[in-house]
Amino acid sequence: QVQLVESGGGLVQAGDSLRLSCAASGRTFSSCAMGWFRQAPGKEREIVARINHAGGRTYYLDSVKGRFTISRDNAKNTVYLQMNSLKPEDTAVYYCAVDCGIRGWDYWGQGTQVTVSS
Repeated sequence: QVQLVESGGGLVQAGDSLRLSCAASGRTFSSCAMGWFRQAPGKEREIVARINHAGGRTYYLDSVKGRFTISRDNAKNTVYLQMNSLKPEDTAVYYCAVDCGIRGWDYWGQGTQVTVSS
């Protein structure tokens, strides 16, 4: 059974940093793209960052460019999101997801809360 487990969320102050991790189990995702989404209260889920299977191509939401970095370790079946210079508007539940090119984002984690106080 495939599982994606996020960790690393928490309550921080504006300007602080957090590193989210998403460990996958049940199958290898080395041939799949991986990504991070977030959903704030009352808002739609949005994609924050995406990384291709080899890690050489990335995409970022405009509002996080220059502050967030997505990376992956295929040997560990894990994707990371380094978040620097956090802002209150980054407050949301963050989800990792996997896109194996078949049905879009096929697999999702349960989410981890990130709260940034001003």
